[in-house]
Amino acid sequence: MAHAVPYFRLSAFYLFYFASIGIFMPYWSVYLQSLGFTPVQIGELFAIPLATKIYAPYLWGWLADRHGRHLEIIRWTTFVALVAFAFVINLRSFLGLALTLSVYSFFWHAALPQFEAVTINHLGERRERYSRIRLWGSVGFIVAVTGLGYWLEHRGIDVLPVVMMVALGGIWISSLLIPPVREPPHAHVHLSALHRLRQPAVWGFLLACFLMQASHGPYYAFLSIYLKDHGYSATAIGQLWALGVVAEIGVFLLVHRWLLRIGAVRLFQAAILVTALRWVLLAEYVDRLPVLLLAQSLHAASYGLFHASAIDLVNRFFPGKLQGRGQALYASLSFGLGNAVGSLASGHLWTATSPETTYLVAAAVCLAGFGVTVALLPRRIAKL
Repeated sequence: MAHAVPYFRLSAFYLFYFASIGIFMPYWSVYLQSLGFTPVQIGELFAIPLATKIYAPYLWGWLADRHGRHLEIIRWTTFVALVAFAFVINLRSFLGLALTLSVYSFFWHAALPQFEAVTINHLGERRERYSRIRLWGSVGFIVAVTGLGYWLEHRGIDVLPVVMMVALGGIWISSLLIPPVREPPHAHVHLSALHRLRQPAVWGFLLACFLMQASHGPYYAFLSIYLKDHGYSATAIGQLWALGVVAEIGVFLLVHRWLLRIGAVRLFQAAILVTALRWVLLAEYVDRLPVLLLAQSLHAASYGLFHASAIDLVNRFFPGKLQGRGQALYASLSFGLGNAVGSLASGHLWTATSPETTYLVAAAVCLAGFGVTVALLPRRIAKL
């Protein structure tokens, strides 16, 4: 008999987790700018949490899969991340921030891939309900990014580390409320992650994820600065970030139907193409508000459609006991290595060329990712 899914407790974790991203991603670069750091230094400091995501999720995923303790790892690592981030409040030096961010992000990156596995195990055969739970992460992001944007319009950016700690505390507390779930029996215990990575469709998928997220470098690291330099207020910047996530929620409400009718591969490819268009619009029309609103609405594809289709593909490529490591590989190579390389490169491109050129390069990187999917991914993928 299927157990009851702890819908609201699972949703609360996503709410606080993505609220912390709504605080960090749009405003961390602005906070660093207020401390007097250069664009190159901002790009480097922004890249550190992304660089630790290259290896940390897989290490934690290996430990969780080996010992079957996904939830315990989530609880301990989110607590250590909370304690580590507290040191940011009084730090002003580049080296001090770099070291603290390295420790904090190493533990923080353990949480989401393993929580995705916990959520999938709770859902069991009802995996189509995943997007309904995950959308609360989008709600948390919207509340955080708009609320903090309004606050910054009237107060200083120096409050950011304290607000971030509140969100991190919410992540840890919500993890304590999640009940454990027995993992289902696995039919693929004899397979290894390395065996899967030898298959062209699998490494092609991960390469496309890397390129897609590398293209997001100038978006995550510099969008707020870009908009600020073009005369947008802090409140408007927060609302523009939130608009993208509102569109993302719409996708999460409908994507389970699209996955059945269209297929994950085609949705994955469509997300990459639309994202390339989005970067072109940001490069050429940032001063035209209607076009900028359209570009932000395309976040529905850049994140919502991309992530939902990618999660479906990860579950097919890495079933059973490989699930934790599969989620970790996806997080490490895309949101970790991809975002880190993108942030570092965009910091240098931003300085050496121009913001507009940086976004056009991002569009070209997206198109390269689309080419990989055309060459290596079949139209339909059954469980291997």
